[in-house]
Amino acid sequence: MIQYIYVSSSVRPFSKEELLALLASSRENNGRLGITGMLVYKDGIFMQALEGDEMSVRWLNAKIARDPRHKNIVCMADCPVTEREFPDWSMGFCNLDDIDPREVPGYTTFMDSSVSAKNFSKTPALAHAFLLLFKSMPARVLTPDVHTQRR
Repeated sequence: MIQYIYVSSSVRPFSKEELLALLASSRENNGRLGITGMLVYKDGIFMQALEGDEMSVRWLNAKIARDPRHKNIVCMADCPVTEREFPDWSMGFCNLDDIDPREVPGYTTFMDSSVSAKNFSKTPALAHAFLLLFKSMPARVLTPDVHTQRR
């Protein structure tokens, strides 16, 4: 099993409706492939963790790389893992454009960071730490039903 984390730029800003459609499609595809993970969107930038069987994650990553809705894909982590960090989420999701990070319990200035590859490329482990912040966030901060969305 592997975990793959990347950052990419959208070619244009996504509307809330487009993000929710992307999320629904991701959850369906990931559930079928046995992939779990987390997706964060902020200011036209995506950060995503995918975890699961190596062949499935690599296939999905290649599909994502061909998606014309984003560009400048930068890998932050590509490593074997012994267990999933997002086991209950076919795709957890947080649209940071919709929340004020200072209102999130446990807020740190780290939450104000842009999710751009430039900010994380010198220390890719920070991308991993950033995504893990959302694992324990209250459901009201995340998209509705993220915590109850199972594979």
